[in-house]
Amino acid sequence: MRRAAHFLSRLAAGLALGLAACAVTATATAAQQDKAQGYRFEIVTGDDSAVTARIADDLYKRLVPTFAAFRTELAQKRRMVTIAIGPDALRQAAARRCDCVVIAAFTSSQVWRAIMAALPPARTSSMTAVYAEPAPLDQLQLASLLYRRPVRVAAIVSPDADVFVHSLQGKADLVRATPDDDIGELLGRIGRSEALLALPDSTVFTPENVRSILLATYRRKQAVIGFSSDMVKVGALATTYSDIEDINAQVAEVAAAFVASGELPAPQFPRYFHTVVNEGVASSLDIVVGKDARNFARPRP
Repeated sequence: MRRAAHFLSRLAAGLALGLAACAVTATATAAQQDKAQGYRFEIVTGDDSAVTARIADDLYKRLVPTFAAFRTELAQKRRMVTIAIGPDALRQAAARRCDCVVIAAFTSSQVWRAIMAALPPARTSSMTAVYAEPAPLDQLQLASLLYRRPVRVAAIVSPDADVFVHSLQGKADLVRATPDDDIGELLGRIGRSEALLALPDSTVFTPENVRSILLATYRRKQAVIGFSSDMVKVGALATTYSDIEDINAQVAEVAAAFVASGELPAPQFPRYFHTVVNEGVASSLDIVVGKDARNFARPRP
């Protein structure tokens, strides 16, 4: 469970990849194009770690073909597309005064909404995101595949988790939480549910309570559908997850949609994903995991 505490401490700090506070940018245009007539892009990151370098390098390769192929009229505004990798990079990009659009990646929906809430509407209208955490509806589908039937799933949500409430309303038992609520009492209110859908909500999941949540649900024979592969390693039953290339492919698609239409798509959960299962937890819960659950995925093109 020490790995759970380590993981959740990162969640409390940003619920993403924990990217730190220096900025690195890269800009690309087609060499044969006049800069005034082409879209440009830059990748802004929060540190120079090996993981960050891998993200930026893969993303750069995916973006170059789009920005080399498209042209725009001289009067077209917002020619610069900024890709912000992680929460710190998003804060940097949001603080800039520029005629540009911003696509955030590797930042949770909760952190995204908190940053957007502090900005004027004129700024947020030029920003969108591919969230870091799994899509709640994909997680619910995974739960049904694991049990091989419709299953009653609960989710504990705080006032800061509106995006989850919107997705899960009418599809899961929603238990409303506040920072002052006792986690034991909240878990008691999901007693009739067979599984708990864990959401990356720092009001609910903290380094101090993750152990008790996993143990309490385990003793009640309730599965936990985690929100990351790390959480599955420390005691959740299963999760869908998106790797770096999955997220980057979607970011490139969002950028291409903007270049083609001049309109930014709405913020969105990861489209491409895979599934990981904790076999030991499944066995203890008497869940026989079938191939439909093991192979549940939406591969990128």
